[in-house]
Amino acid sequence: MEGGSLLRKAFPEHWSFLLGELALYSLVVLILTGVWLTLFFEPEMREVVYAGSYAPLRGVRMSEAFDSTLRISFDVRGGLLMRQTHHWAALVFVAAIGLHMLRIFFTGAFRRPRELNWAIGLTLFVVSLAEGFAGYSLPDDLLSGTGLRIAQGIMLSLPVVGTYVAFFAFGGQYPSHDIITRLYPLHILLLPGALIALVTVHLILVFHLKHTQWRGPGRSNRNVLGKPLVPQFAASSAGLSLTVFGVLVLLAGIAQVNPIWTYGPYRSDVVSTASQPDWYVGFLEGALRMVPPFETNVAGHTLMWNVLLPAVVLPGLLFAVLYVYPFAEQRLTGEWHHEQHLCDRPRERPVRTGLGVAGTVFYGVLLLAGGNDIIAQTFRISVNAITWVLRIALVVAPVLAFLVTRWLCRALTEAERERLSEGVPSGEIRQSVSGGYDSAHEPVESFRPGAPRRPLTGARTGTPSRTPHEPESPGR
Repeated sequence: MEGGSLLRKAFPEHWSFLLGELALYSLVVLILTGVWLTLFFEPEMREVVYAGSYAPLRGVRMSEAFDSTLRISFDVRGGLLMRQTHHWAALVFVAAIGLHMLRIFFTGAFRRPRELNWAIGLTLFVVSLAEGFAGYSLPDDLLSGTGLRIAQGIMLSLPVVGTYVAFFAFGGQYPSHDIITRLYPLHILLLPGALIALVTVHLILVFHLKHTQWRGPGRSNRNVLGKPLVPQFAASSAGLSLTVFGVLVLLAGIAQVNPIWTYGPYRSDVVSTASQPDWYVGFLEGALRMVPPFETNVAGHTLMWNVLLPAVVLPGLLFAVLYVYPFAEQRLTGEWHHEQHLCDRPRERPVRTGLGVAGTVFYGVLLLAGGNDIIAQTFRISVNAITWVLRIALVVAPVLAFLVTRWLCRALTEAERERLSEGVPSGEIRQSVSGGYDSAHEPVESFRPGAPRRPLTGARTGTPSRTPHEPESPGR
């Protein structure tokens, strides 16, 4: 692509296309604040006695990692602000990637020729989960230590190789003194390098391929209408970046997150009550709480199904389905023969939309299950009763969500078809020569993004023809 054509490259204006930029600028904040934090953090598990500014913990034995995190929070000027900005940026980064992937899924923007970019984006999401967990574990506080203990249990659940994997990761029997020093280079070097590489390849493909866009007059598979890269898109993108930076710093200043001093240093014989991980791994916590405890002994090896199934098999199957879905859908619909550059509206693809909503509901039930103890304590309900309700909901709710969503999509499409063919009521009532009454209709003049625009010559004129460059709206 030549320099002049690159500067004139068009980008769609709809807000839903900005979710990817939101993730990008959150990553920039993560890198900047992370570099600053590395200047003060000590990734060591050597035991020291705390003698810093936070009086309630003075004289308490703790790891040097926890001690340095307290020093950043209370003794380094601006340290707590930077720590919380970093944490909020991580939460927004993962959320923005997730929402961006949902937008791509529901609009069908993963179809040819963008299957590779879908796989890259999904890999980016997986790496961001690992990066978030590694950073969450570094302070060595009681909450993150509990998470590491759960991670060690998941490693042990692997058949045959589980003990070797756990021994290698922790550098010895749990609790070892090597896990923090091993997570640190992963968090500040290897995983960020992978994130930056994946984002770079993702952006190169976005520039190389035509951008998807909503359907409308003058828009087709052969063009893209929108703002040119310079100066309109560059200016709006710069404004969004400054907004993201400002909002994250504002959140860090007014909304407390991860107050490790209230948890205290990690001790292997203590578990904090109401322990909750960051939201992006909450579904794993919920899955672990949902599966009843049962195990099997095979050839001298114990298979812990209550850990292996929810923490290893379930996420593995989930991401495998997401990787394969673009290819499977295109094969089933026959769309793999042609490139698709126009976005679908979710209502026009009831099966895909139903599957997406069902998956979201499935995830939501698991996320709720991760806090079943908090729900039980808050509403004075038996935790066992809540667990059983959520177990049933995990099976029933996604099916109901799929059926209701598919029905709703078809109903909305039919209502829109009727609106386009008959027009919208004008508020006038007409009396015919025979004495009957009929309401007058006017042509439709307001349209949502991507909605079919069909010229109407008057009321009740039947189904009019399509406007130029507008593909036929998919059927139910």
